[in-house]
Amino acid sequence: MFRLIRKLVPGFLLSWYHFGLAFLGALLYGFPSRGMIVIGVTGTNGKSTTVDMLSRIFQEAGLKTASLSSIRFQILDKEWRNTMKMTMPGRFVIQQFLRQAKDAGCTHVVLEVTSEGILQHRHRFINFHTAVFTNLSPEHIERHGSFENYKRTKGKLFAAAKEIHVLNADDEHVSYFLSFPSKKLYLYGSSSEFSLRFTPFAEWGPTRLQKIQSSPVVENENGVSFQVDDTNFHLKLLGEFNAYNALAAIAVARSQGISLQVCSKALEKMVVVPGRMETVVQKPFRVVVDYAFTPAALEKVYQTLKPKKGKLICVLGAAGGGRDRWKRPVLGKIAATYCDRVVITNEDPYEEDPEKIIHEVYEGTKGRGEIILDRREAIRTALSQAKPGDVVIITGKGSEDSIAIKGGRKIPWDDRGVVREEMQVKEKGL
Repeated sequence: MFRLIRKLVPGFLLSWYHFGLAFLGALLYGFPSRGMIVIGVTGTNGKSTTVDMLSRIFQEAGLKTASLSSIRFQILDKEWRNTMKMTMPGRFVIQQFLRQAKDAGCTHVVLEVTSEGILQHRHRFINFHTAVFTNLSPEHIERHGSFENYKRTKGKLFAAAKEIHVLNADDEHVSYFLSFPSKKLYLYGSSSEFSLRFTPFAEWGPTRLQKIQSSPVVENENGVSFQVDDTNFHLKLLGEFNAYNALAAIAVARSQGISLQVCSKALEKMVVVPGRMETVVQKPFRVVVDYAFTPAALEKVYQTLKPKKGKLICVLGAAGGGRDRWKRPVLGKIAATYCDRVVITNEDPYEEDPEKIIHEVYEGTKGRGEIILDRREAIRTALSQAKPGDVVIITGKGSEDSIAIKGGRKIPWDDRGVVREEMQVKEKGL
């Protein structure tokens, strides 16, 4: 229904409608963000993991913390899953959450902020103290009209947060986000060119400009390691990109006076981020579930998991609902480039024909993919093809608990649970 309304109603009226809802939500709950330090995390990839890392660091430091991401809601020691299929909920939901956090005595709140949320003014009337930029790559192009519009939408968070900006200095688009004024600037990164980013800000001095630069990231099959100043960090999370997510969280923590030692202790305790490079099965072969659904994220996942010996077998799909059709063949091409076997299946078709979506992904594989519409059957097939030393990677849904189909309906689903069930059947059949 909302999609139909969006097509019929002029854009400026819709914008005012969303703005009005944002104001009413904040008014109804008494502008709850006032008096709390609210941190917004945005970018194309890594937002949820960064929110989770930062929340864990704050808790380790003894701060009364709340957080909201595509994975979970959290207020103090209470957590519940985000089952809304909305990374950044509607205005009334998010303002109610902020009120609950304030009433619980929280001093710090970490929010995942999306471009769609900003377009619909969900960030309005939230007093953002700090804005965090993880990275940027093409995404939601059809929704925004162009990559530049997408980038500018992300920038609105930095226009709203006046106190502290935390930026990935190694991202090629960081210069755009550097253009927004703030009282303090924290740059993080790992590359050898990192220090060059500081040249225009040399006159700021250490009270306004801080750098969080790590040593080269060391990856292995059990996680990543790096050093910041004289503090060692050992994460049980896979992929260099998770080191960057950690650096973003560390930079924010340092801005709040939290020591590197506390950051290291908190991050070392993290065994997994649900549905983010989550190893579900370790033997006789490895099975990993990840949320990746953008070309940049998918490529990094495949690069990280590609075994030196053995095969990489992937199961993937593409979201429907008229969103980002351009990337479907791109996802197929990336999968065919890195994976020895490619199984293309249903993901979240919404109102679209799932077979049409799957065939658009298949086109990108140039005939190297195998189409299996039923997602359980697709996972079963991938598992049946795997041998000791292989890696099976299932992307697109992560820890989500449903598949969205036509008519606004949801089918209960969990990639991780299905893997465990199918592995039990496989083991009994051996």
